[in-house]
Amino acid sequence: MSSPFVFLADAPLGTRVVVRTSIPGGYTDALGFLRNRSAVSVSVETKRGLVTLAIKDVVAAKEVPPAPAPRSRRH
Repeated sequence: MSSPFVFLADAPLGTRVVVRTSIPGGYTDALGFLRNRSAVSVSVETKRGLVTLAIKDVVAAKEVPPAPAPRSRRH
């Protein structure tokens, strides 16, 4: 298994990812599409908008499958 840093450096932009970062008191996840990366940060487009994460705070990252299709409404 590769490190999250290798994965984020090699993943094509547009890949659906989850990135876990450390925050004061715990961890948080960003789920969305990888939009940008540099030596110091990665940007993930989530449902709530574009989130920029510091590479130094990343503790895990992986590709995730597409979101499931919306369920039809019951009548």
